[in-house]
Amino acid sequence: MGTFGEIDFRTNPGGRVRARVRFRDDDGQLRSVEATGPTHKAAERQLKAKLAGRGTYSAGMGELSADTPFPTLVEVWLEDLDLEDRIAVSTRELYERDMRTLVMPAFEHFTLREISISKIDRFLKGQAKVSYSRAKHAKVVLNLALGLALRYEAIARNPVLGTARLRRPPSKVMALTITQVEAIRHAVGTWRRGEGLSGPKPDGQLEAIIEVMLGTSARIGEVLAIRKCDVDVTCMPATVRISGTVISPKGKPTFRQDHPKTSASRRTISVPTFTAEVLRQRLVAVSREEPEHLVFFSRNHTPLTTNNVRRRLRAILDEAGIGGVTPHSFRRTVATVLDRAGGAELAAEMLGHTSSDITRQHYIEPDEIVNPVTAEILQSLAPLKPEDNH
Repeated sequence: MGTFGEIDFRTNPGGRVRARVRFRDDDGQLRSVEATGPTHKAAERQLKAKLAGRGTYSAGMGELSADTPFPTLVEVWLEDLDLEDRIAVSTRELYERDMRTLVMPAFEHFTLREISISKIDRFLKGQAKVSYSRAKHAKVVLNLALGLALRYEAIARNPVLGTARLRRPPSKVMALTITQVEAIRHAVGTWRRGEGLSGPKPDGQLEAIIEVMLGTSARIGEVLAIRKCDVDVTCMPATVRISGTVISPKGKPTFRQDHPKTSASRRTISVPTFTAEVLRQRLVAVSREEPEHLVFFSRNHTPLTTNNVRRRLRAILDEAGIGGVTPHSFRRTVATVLDRAGGAELAAEMLGHTSSDITRQHYIEPDEIVNPVTAEILQSLAPLKPEDNH
């Protein structure tokens, strides 16, 4: 906080006392600050309270104070994200969308000093009644933006940190069964291949994408980012290098980002025979292309978008009466199969997770079958036969 000199008191014709002082703000500028009250003491208390709450003087965009409107903080925060350039483009777009659609309508008319712990707590609980996900997303961006305000010394503490912990509702991870996987394969493989159907025929890429997801556990964006040079079918087993992901920035062309979601996601995976076979077929399709050419691509040889693949898969499965399946369903299925055979650590390594706890919580379907060895062990508690008493 800045410094101030001697307080000047004056009484107006109505009998109220005005207290005024020259105040040196944190930007070095002297400004006049005043307050009124029924008595000298009351006016002085009001003035000192006003001075205590000034915080950092707002000298324009990029400078924040307790009196800064919340929308101004949001703009400064978004600029700060761009300056740091530490998060993926898709994450930056998600943060802005969550802030503008979830948070801004509730806080756009407040200044920073007016955003209290109780206001945020009530807001988050209201969001949680709609869904846990909405509340979690809103809390993340609020915490980041108000954390910036704290670093700018516009507020004394981040009020988000004082709110109640969000309670995740119980949920159960569901993996696909072998029967379901076969039904999906059949639906995708036979879609629009009947006699007399008009329009372009499927090019077989969606079927191959599914087999690669099942053989690698990779995210849909990572699969679409696989290049010719990332595949090696000359070794046994064949391998795929996961080293990027496909991004579709708002208002910009889709492109291949040269790194996946996290550093742990960059990995080389040995794939099963059924995945190696479809990759060999895709390599034939790009045999004349440069090593950097994508294995999966549009008719214009540009990257496929994740949204279009999701939309096509959903349309095909809806037509076949198969609901609730997304590209992430294949990732959970791989995690569950690997956990049953080799444990959660192996599943986490395959999925590119830094911790098996994440894999267990979000990707592995709980195994409700108790090890049958318990039946043999507990047989020792069987009732004695009459002849055993002799």
